[in-house]
Amino acid sequence: MTRAAPPAPARTKEVITTHLNADFDAMASMVAAKKLYPEALMVFPGSQERSLRDFFIRSSFYFMDFARVRQVPTEEIKRLILVDTRQVSRIGKFAEAAASPEVDIHIYDHHPDSPDDVHGSLEVVENLGSTTAVLTRIIKERGIPLTPQEATVMALGIFEDTGSFTFSSTTPEDFEAAAYLLRQGADLNVVSEILTKDLDAMQVALLNDLLEHSSSFHVDGVEVVIACTTSPEYVPDFAVVAHKLMDMENLQVLFALAQMEDRVYVVGRSRLPEVDVSEILGELGGGGHPYAASAAIKDVPLAQVEERLRQLLQTRVHPLRRAKDIMSFPVKSISPEVTLEGAELLMNRYSINAMPVISAERLVGLISRQTVEKGIYHGLKDHQVKEYMTTEVVFVGPEATLAEIRERLVINKQRLLPVLEDEGQVVGVVSRTDLLHLLISQAEEAQWSQPLRKKNIVGLVRERLPKHIQEILRQAGQAAAELGYNAYLVGGVVRDLILRHENLDIDIVIEGDGIIFARRFASRFGVRHREFQKFKTAVIIFPDDFKIDVATARTEYYETPGALPVVEYSSIKMDLYRRDFTINTLALKLNPGEFGTLLDFFGAQRDLKERIISLLHNLSFVEDPTRVFRAIRFEQRFKLRISKLTANLINNAVRNNFFDRLSGARLFQELKLILQEENPLPAVARLAEFDLLKAVHSRLVYDEGTRVMMERVQGVLAWFDLLYLDEKFDKWLVYFLGLVEPLDTPELKEMLSRFKLSPKLEANIAGGKAAADEMLLRLFHLGREPNRHQLYHLLAPLGTPYLLYMMAKSKQEISRRSISLFFTHLKHLQPEFKGRDLLAMGFAPGPHIKDMLEALHEARLNEEIKSKTEERELIRRQFGQAIRSAG
Repeated sequence: MTRAAPPAPARTKEVITTHLNADFDAMASMVAAKKLYPEALMVFPGSQERSLRDFFIRSSFYFMDFARVRQVPTEEIKRLILVDTRQVSRIGKFAEAAASPEVDIHIYDHHPDSPDDVHGSLEVVENLGSTTAVLTRIIKERGIPLTPQEATVMALGIFEDTGSFTFSSTTPEDFEAAAYLLRQGADLNVVSEILTKDLDAMQVALLNDLLEHSSSFHVDGVEVVIACTTSPEYVPDFAVVAHKLMDMENLQVLFALAQMEDRVYVVGRSRLPEVDVSEILGELGGGGHPYAASAAIKDVPLAQVEERLRQLLQTRVHPLRRAKDIMSFPVKSISPEVTLEGAELLMNRYSINAMPVISAERLVGLISRQTVEKGIYHGLKDHQVKEYMTTEVVFVGPEATLAEIRERLVINKQRLLPVLEDEGQVVGVVSRTDLLHLLISQAEEAQWSQPLRKKNIVGLVRERLPKHIQEILRQAGQAAAELGYNAYLVGGVVRDLILRHENLDIDIVIEGDGIIFARRFASRFGVRHREFQKFKTAVIIFPDDFKIDVATARTEYYETPGALPVVEYSSIKMDLYRRDFTINTLALKLNPGEFGTLLDFFGAQRDLKERIISLLHNLSFVEDPTRVFRAIRFEQRFKLRISKLTANLINNAVRNNFFDRLSGARLFQELKLILQEENPLPAVARLAEFDLLKAVHSRLVYDEGTRVMMERVQGVLAWFDLLYLDEKFDKWLVYFLGLVEPLDTPELKEMLSRFKLSPKLEANIAGGKAAADEMLLRLFHLGREPNRHQLYHLLAPLGTPYLLYMMAKSKQEISRRSISLFFTHLKHLQPEFKGRDLLAMGFAPGPHIKDMLEALHEARLNEEIKSKTEERELIRRQFGQAIRSAG
């Protein structure tokens, strides 16, 4: 029997709930959340699946105390903990609490984003096979003990939602969570007994009917099966029947429809990345995962639902990848008359291993790096490409399927596959590397060159970006479309959207001419723009001075290591390929009809999920050593880790002194960016770990003394922030002074000279540090606290960064106390009397007015006077004669 729930407490503060028709993952997630919120009440929002109801009837797990929903007044809820769902439409009466601004919402889920998602102060949403696995990891990390009964219930949730680890959505984290629960005493015999279900007679009848009334058809090369049945009464667990059909017939995509009573129940299952059943059934009011989803449609005939489903499939099935989708363009080609030496130069410039040979806009052959290098080795560097190119070349058209591409490249042992239009013009190329990346990523379900689902990323854009930015992005897409261009949001803002970090640094890349686009946008929307022809870029400037950067999709190469790049036109894929790290290669399409489509050519999402920083090219640090500093900055800011290969390449760059070729100005800029981070200390320590501080100056080290100095700087800045003085200054400069504290004045000037700073800034830093060091010595030798007037005149000439540096450096309590007094009481202390007040008293204009104000200031500093009345009396007492003389 189901155990009766205890009476609800007099004042409900925390409630744990889940979705309607709760399954085992929902229940297990509630039990897991109870371990994190021990005072919370567990409440189902409505009915549960039959298998879960049966579990409660048969269960001996009496430790689970669930309250009935009617026992919980929603107006008394202070915190709502949602597990295994975020959709407001799926939480029943708790939607009222979720809508209240006074209710604190915490969310734990593993489902994709939906348009009606609730948002909370805490959101833990991870793309795992089960929500229980998400919560199990947190419980493990916090060291919260579990009883064998709790571990068993939680294991039920993981096993059910992963299909006992057979669903394609299963992740390594699900296995790890189950292993942990097993170590906590989970009973797999109980799990197996509960989850192993035999079909009853009514379910078998449904299954036979589905087999007899199934049909298959193709959408963009993808086979889809639709099976229909009817039953005069409701038959529970229709999803189990559909899953059985999927396995029996070894189907890749199935939609099972059943008319029961006044509803049509639809179950979708997919083993292909091209078919996202949650997206399709979401249009019918349902939801779920890309591989498993369901919907229930009331008061609509079965035939009408089936017809609507077929219409959706025509627009929602993402077609199989074709040559036009994965090819690289514009094509880097070579003329037959170019020498082998010239061919080697081009291949090195663009980092490619084969090139089509084109004459009179027609393909005449292919030349490979292997052929070029062997020819040069044999002394043939001045011979022309046409003498050694391959002339028997296989090719494909833009509509060629992946199977055709694979056959041409692999069976014909051809390094590069040209893509030709009907007229014979080469419009793109597919390399072996392109094919390999695609096949590997498909195997990992990363969907290489396949965007995330439109509704999901659009939801994220709406959630994270202000409305006026969203409008600007849509306008950019419209302007680009009018020109026949494609517009993409790229760079850190897209990365930070995925990471849910705030970033409004908007960069747009145009497949077309970025400058023409900027002109069109500025003209149409009444804003200003500036053009930079050399780099084919522009800046669009709005009336509030908000700016967006516009670039033409381009590729680039470096004449020498550390030099600025040479830029050429390209496509979005090649534009992203020139970037530094995979996590910075995401692009968001802005054109109407495709707005919000996320492109991931190089596994950026995978690296973000695994929290690693990986280089795109092994020679990246050779071409631009400043990328090392960016790698460390991103690693510490986003709590990532530099991959082993990337770390090895950093060590190689240091070992080969590539930083000696780097301009001092670029080196300083990267160091400054690190010091501008909210907490730069871990990044500085990481620089030292890679022995990179010597690139800044040979004597810079991060020993114990420097570490303590930097921590004292951090502490002083935190103290200063708490003063709320609303004073703007360069915090990075204080950290910089702390870092270079061991350097003497000549060494500091040598370093600053290399940085190529403005003469004013260079003199400011060198002179300011020297003055601060000298002032500390003066305070030390003074041996006592100076009077307030003396202290003011000692410290007033020094800027705030140098005073804070002094405070961090000083180990003498008197000096630190004196500087603190200056900031808190003296720096902004001024007489209330102004020059006009003195004139109003009858004093004649002249130099003595300044003397009077200085006398007042000194008296204020020494606390001899404290009010404007006392200031007036002091003036009359000391300077009254001047009034009489004037009279």
